[in-house]
Amino acid sequence: MQATIYHNPDCGTSRNTLAILRHAGIEPTIVEYLKTPPDRETLMRLFRDAGLTARQAARQKGTPFDELGLGDPSVDDEAIVDAMLVHPILINRPFVVTERGTRLCRPSEVVLQIIPPLPSPFIKEDGEIVGPSAQ
Repeated sequence: MQATIYHNPDCGTSRNTLAILRHAGIEPTIVEYLKTPPDRETLMRLFRDAGLTARQAARQKGTPFDELGLGDPSVDDEAIVDAMLVHPILINRPFVVTERGTRLCRPSEVVLQIIPPLPSPFIKEDGEIVGPSAQ
């Protein structure tokens, strides 16, 4: 299976998502979106395919979200996307794209919705077990 992950290696959720993909036998295309930000068309496609608005896909913590006034309800999605293009840290992560769909993988196990079943349980960085027999 082919997959693309919009990844931030400094983010535990992103690292766990990447590790789950690899545990499933998938070596994804990795886009470090802070180094190589997606263009407007790609962002809009990610949001649309994941069923999210730009506001829902915006990262607030540790970003200039509040400084830029993006929390104001009168700020539309176009303005939020404009801000993401200038400040890619505003893009929540990680987004994963496979032929089964696109998801914002927060929490990381959301990726299980768009990949084949894991061959065995996976242990996340925090010790949480996901996958078969994880209940």
